[in-house]
Amino acid sequence: MIFRLDERLLFPDPALAEEDGLLAVGGDLSAERLLLAYQQGIFPWYNEDEPILWFSPHERFVLYPAELNVSKSMRKVLSSEEFAITVDKDFENVIRNCSAVERNGQDGTWITTDMQRAYIDLHRKGYAHSVEVWLKGKLVGGLYGVRAGKVFCGESMFSLVSNASKTALIHLCQGGLYNLIDCQVYTAHMASMGARMISRDEYRTALPGTL
Repeated sequence: MIFRLDERLLFPDPALAEEDGLLAVGGDLSAERLLLAYQQGIFPWYNEDEPILWFSPHERFVLYPAELNVSKSMRKVLSSEEFAITVDKDFENVIRNCSAVERNGQDGTWITTDMQRAYIDLHRKGYAHSVEVWLKGKLVGGLYGVRAGKVFCGESMFSLVSNASKTALIHLCQGGLYNLIDCQVYTAHMASMGARMISRDEYRTALPGTL
């Protein structure tokens, strides 16, 4: 059953989500609602021409920093120090670049203008964070997401040159701030770096009671 949200700040039990993870439709992208969603292991994911869709997959694709797989070629890239890495220096340009990335099998972007505004607002309130990767002073890669205690709820990443997004992810994993990186849905790219599936219940035990 798919639930329709109204102006009240509440979500149904995530265990009631459909097989594809779809739990609810509607509501808004206010900071309060987004934080409540992440607290319960729920995230918005929808296209420009759709109402807001809220998901809580039965299985979650995650990366434990201790299980991060850094290839020999990536170790060489990192040791070369060709990239400069910053945190929260240019969140707005990171999310805009992520929205512009063309992805296989996807027509358009799910990072709509409203989504960008909402996460920029979360960033200004101290809840959303970015990692930026620079080459010769130009932003060439990065990622952004929402911090939920010791869990980083990754939203998207981009790379304009080879290895830039991998560099951002490795930096995030090695920073010591997080016990778990939430990748949301499976990708072969993340699987090659050590990400794996866990149950929704296991994922939710890692989340803090409040954000």
